[in-house]
Amino acid sequence: MLRSLARMTGAAGAEARAGRVLSVNVGSRRITDYADGPGGQTGIDKQPTIDRVAVSDSGVDGDYIGNRRVHGSPEQAVYAYAVEDARWWADELGRALGAGAFGENLTTAGIDVTEAVIGERWAVGGAVLQVTKPREPCMTFAGFWGIPDLIKRFTHHGAPGAYLRVLTPGTVGADDTIEIVHRPDHGVTIGETFRALNGHPELLPNLLAATDLPDRLYAKIKRRVRA
Repeated sequence: MLRSLARMTGAAGAEARAGRVLSVNVGSRRITDYADGPGGQTGIDKQPTIDRVAVSDSGVDGDYIGNRRVHGSPEQAVYAYAVEDARWWADELGRALGAGAFGENLTTAGIDVTEAVIGERWAVGGAVLQVTKPREPCMTFAGFWGIPDLIKRFTHHGAPGAYLRVLTPGTVGADDTIEIVHRPDHGVTIGETFRALNGHPELLPNLLAATDLPDRLYAKIKRRVRA
């Protein structure tokens, strides 16, 4: 559970440029009445695995993607969510939430995912990952949690987690160190990007410095800034 996972963070949070993986989570195929995938298919219900798992630009080995139109792709190969942010939600909702409850592949500790800079690189196990964009909440997520207004609440809170591309394929596992091996100077964070895209268009010009954003998203931001 997230509340017990939170006690496992230890001293990792004291290191500004390092954290660790609390859990690697993968989802199997499920059919539901709330999923946005064809035929109601989803892989959002991710569960921790004790095995080391291979990651590549195809995603996380063994992780089911229900709707590849909006999920997956090299720019969204891995999704990370911080246990510190998950603890906030557990307290807010008054419920215990297990690792993987946000549909995340990596439950992290000791690293501020919201303040991660677009384009920064993480060495995790045998892989190198690069922060690309924030997660946007969807109706599948709201249905999974059974909270009709979750999209509004998740957006207001502003701790979306981060998608990552895989620069160097490898294996990752629980207790792996997350080391930030490169951080761009532009300073555009996951949190600022999320706010700019969700109700704060005055921040959009700042995002143009973050050239490691996914190409389609970057082009969309340019169009909005020039409009």
